[in-house]
Amino acid sequence: MNKTHFGFDTVNEEEKAGKVRQVFDSVAPKYDIMNDLMSAGLHRAWKAYTVMVANLRPGQKALDIAGGTGDLAKAFAKKVGPTGIVCHTDINEAMLRTGRNRLLNHGLVLPTMVCDAEKLPFQDNYFDVVSVAFGLRNMTHKDQALAEMQRVLKPGGKLLVLEFSQVAPPLRKPYDWYSFNILPRLGQAIAGDADSYRYLAESIRMHPDQATLKTMMHSAGFGHVDYHNLTAGIAALHVGIKC
Repeated sequence: MNKTHFGFDTVNEEEKAGKVRQVFDSVAPKYDIMNDLMSAGLHRAWKAYTVMVANLRPGQKALDIAGGTGDLAKAFAKKVGPTGIVCHTDINEAMLRTGRNRLLNHGLVLPTMVCDAEKLPFQDNYFDVVSVAFGLRNMTHKDQALAEMQRVLKPGGKLLVLEFSQVAPPLRKPYDWYSFNILPRLGQAIAGDADSYRYLAESIRMHPDQATLKTMMHSAGFGHVDYHNLTAGIAALHVGIKC
């Protein structure tokens, strides 16, 4: 039986998806407020930059994977307009339901579906843009998910991977202290769940760094890949173009 990591723990591959699901079932109701608190609102700027780089135009098609509470899907929908399509997907039903309700509150009715990024239920060469924000690190087979994202993109289409990454060396010690001491306490105080935010800190350390993820995207078939460090590398936006 193949093994993989769940934070710093080693688990059977078949167990990981269930464990990740438990995390997001737990945090879904407080996900947005925790994002604001733990990033001091910076996640909003990172997502705004992602939307700018996406450069979607009216009538285009976008797929938001691990779309959660719908921040990117909402922004993309404004860009593509009524003639475009934005599919809002997530493997976790609780997160997807929270996001769908938020979108409805903003007057947006988007195609919304529970969806495994490693087995995308879409045809080849369909989307102009595919995005995944803070979701890739939770996937068991990242290489397979990246290959699926490449498959559903049109030639010339763009993959945007926004994810926590490796911070600049001068910040690593204070960032580690914050991650392993403050984040779990915030999680306990606000979401009633310290363990899920301890997993968050651990999963960031186990995620491929900027250069490694760039190589993985090339291996998945993207002809051109670049990345942009955000806030000294706390997050990074990787951009892959399907040639």
